[in-house]
Formats: sequence, C-alpha cells, structure tokens
Amino acid sequence: MLNHITFFLFRFNLVQPSAKTFDTWKLCGYVNRIEFALENGNYKTRKLAADTLGELGYESSIPALFKKINDNVQNVSIAVLNALEKIGCQDELGTTIIKKRFDWVKLQREKQAKREANKGKKYKIYRWERASKKSFDRVKEQLKKPIR
Repeated sequence: MLNHITFFLFRFNLVQPSAKTFDTWKLCGYVNRIEFALENGNYKTRKLAADTLGELGYESSIPALFKKINDNVQNVSIAVLNALEKIGCQDELGTTIIKKRFDWVKLQREKQAKREANKGKKYKIYRWERASKKSFDRVKEQLKKPIR
C-alpha cells in the first residue's frame, strides 16, 4: 500500500522514490513505474531507475533506456549504458550505439584526467605582432589626413 502512495505522490512531483522503493517495485514487477521514474525523475532517481531496469533485465524496457542514453547528467548515461549491457541488446544498431557511447565516456574521462594533471602548470604565452593590426593602424593614420 505504501508503494502505491509513494508512486501517487511521485506522479505529482511531491516526493522522489528512494532505493528501498525501487527494490519494492523490482520485487513486485512494476516495470512501468520504474520506466516512468526513468523518464520523469531527478538525476538520482533516473540513475536508480536505470540500475533497477538493468537488474530486472526485461527486453521490453530497452526503448525507454535508449531514450535516456544521451542524458544531460553523465552518471545517468553511464547507468543506462550499464543497464543496456546487462540486458544484452542483441541488435547491431544497439551494440554500435552502446560501443560508441562507451568510447565517448572513456574519452571524456581521459580529458578530465588530463585537465587535472595539467592544473598547476604555467605556460609562457608570447604575443606576436599581427600584420592585420599593422595595416589597421596604417589605415587609421591615413584617415586622419585631409583628403585633397
């Protein structure tokens, strides 16, 4: 009864379901509620929903997971990818998308590590005189002269 009330309050954006609620929904087999949470929850709720759908392993939830593969929050995208990998998306398009997305996540993490490694370094920046600035100054000086 309590999980019905929690879902009712969640539909009206009054509460966000907890991990315990997701465990209850998983035991009862409420896949539609978990997919609704994946679509409409905050980032923690979306991550929990993706993890729960991955644990359930229903192939019917693959389209809902594909909708959230490009989520704004990187942790949610990673949870969705892990869920899709656990479910075992067998079609060629799905495996290609998952592989490319994992490569993108790996690249983002490498960039972040590189930024952290170079955080304390100082670089010498040289200012070169540009030809366009010279020509601009020359034209400005010519405009100051009166026209004959």
